[in-house]
Formats: sequence, C-alpha cells, structure tokens
Amino acid sequence: MHRAIAPHHPKLNDQIGSLAVFLYLFFPYKKLLKNHWLHHHYPAGNKDPDFHNGSHSHPVFWYFNFVKQYFGWSQVLGIITVYCGAVWVLHISQANLFLFLILPSVLSSLQLFYFGTFLPHRELPGGYENVYRTRSNSLPVFLSFLSCYHFGYHEEHHEHPAVPWWQLPAIRKMRLKKLASSRQI
Repeated sequence: MHRAIAPHHPKLNDQIGSLAVFLYLFFPYKKLLKNHWLHHHYPAGNKDPDFHNGSHSHPVFWYFNFVKQYFGWSQVLGIITVYCGAVWVLHISQANLFLFLILPSVLSSLQLFYFGTFLPHRELPGGYENVYRTRSNSLPVFLSFLSCYHFGYHEEHHEHPAVPWWQLPAIRKMRLKKLASSRQI
C-alpha cells in the first residue's frame, strides 16, 4: 500500500498487493488502499476506518468495528467456497482446514488489530502527544518483528510512510538516538 515492493513500478506493485490480499482472505485491494490512506490522513479520528466508532473504545468493540470495515460478503463467500471445495473435492479434513485456514486468519487479524491499531492508536489518559496520534512500542527488534512485522514502530511508520516495514527498526534506532542526544543538550 506504500508501494515499497516495486517503488518505481506502481502498477506492478499494485498487482502484487492485489494478489497478496486476495490470497490472504479475498480482500479488495482498492478498498484496503483507500482505507489505509484515510488512516494516514486522519489517524485516530472519526474519518479513520481503523479507529473505533467514537463511543465504543473498549478493545473488543473496537476490534469488531475494525473487522466490519474490511470484512464483507465477498470474504464470507470466498471462505465458504474454498472451505467446501477443500472438504468435498480435495477431501481435506475439517479439523485441518480449521487449524490451517480459519484459525490463522482470525489470529492474524487479532494480531494486526492489537499490535498495529489498538496499542499504537489508543488514547492514553494524558492524550495524544503528536500529530499522528500514535506511539511506538518499546519491544526489541526481534519481538517487534514477531508481534506484527514491526507495525508496533507505528510513529515511525506514520512519520515515514514510504519506508518499508523491514526498514522501520533502523528508522526507530535513528529516532531514539536523536531523542537521546536532544535530551543531553
């Protein structure tokens, strides 16, 4: 969505993105792209499709609002088609389908929501501290990668949206170094 895979070839980048999100869970790339940029332009506000609906900020209600923004009938029909085809045509056990198709999809959505939306964009009692209305986690690089591909380095992501996720640790390190040196002055 930030055209980091093929930066000089936007059409190729969009085709790769379209294929990836379709294979993930039949998501329409254009809708995800539009919503992602709305998130960048209006972070943690009423026009941010990833943010809670303004009255239900509890993580459980926020998660369902988050899912509702992206999950629709095309995903339901796609999952049912694949599931039934795998059971009836390929004779794959329903237990395997649940363990290797359904459960990972649900868990990855929870992971993305928790580490990539809720933790970075929830409003703390003192309010937001920057224009991006976000914060980054303090996880070491390896744990940041495991949590959600460095999505927890969210302030860096909003400050530098063209930087690919795999380069966010370097941006974070430079930012922390700059903050530390400014405090010493």
